[in-house]
Amino acid sequence: MARYTGPKTKIARKFGEAIFGEDKAFEKRNYPPGQHGLAKKRGKKSEYAVQLMEKQKAKYTYGILEKQFRNLFKKASAASGVTGEILLQLCEARLDNVVYRMGIAPSRRAARQIVVHRHITVNGELVNVPSYHLKAGDKVAVREKSKSLEAIDRSLAASSQVYEWITWNNDTKEGTFVSVPQRLQIPENIKEQLIVELYNK
Repeated sequence: MARYTGPKTKIARKFGEAIFGEDKAFEKRNYPPGQHGLAKKRGKKSEYAVQLMEKQKAKYTYGILEKQFRNLFKKASAASGVTGEILLQLCEARLDNVVYRMGIAPSRRAARQIVVHRHITVNGELVNVPSYHLKAGDKVAVREKSKSLEAIDRSLAASSQVYEWITWNNDTKEGTFVSVPQRLQIPENIKEQLIVELYNK
């Protein structure tokens, strides 16, 4: 399964924010990479460049490659409602993202690995596809044999985020994807309308 495996800090510096989570290297050098990163005068970006940057940020944030992201956009466009909001909702409903939101993994990259390595079940069935689309009411749990994994315990202990659209029980290591999140419930700093404008050109 293809995914971005390059340097995370360099990408975070490109967007000016730690999109992959806590990053000490980014905190030390939170300016664009390259020899002109600290230059005060940087040319004004074109409308296309701004839109493209926003799409790239969304893709890197959720760990989705271009073809998959484009397919999600087509699905969002075909649905009734605000296309940009639906696009983000589709990204949030991915199994790897929900595993991350529940605190089972410290990052989406780690969540993807946990899913691929067959540590997660959905409604009691083993699922090892990170892009698996969850529906409201789906039960997500750590597989019985994996409940004693130190990496999962460590991540859950460090997790403090609470989301209205998911529930989690630390004792049973099981949670519920209660509902599709509304835009206000999605904390990512993404201007989805710019993505819509880019794809609609």
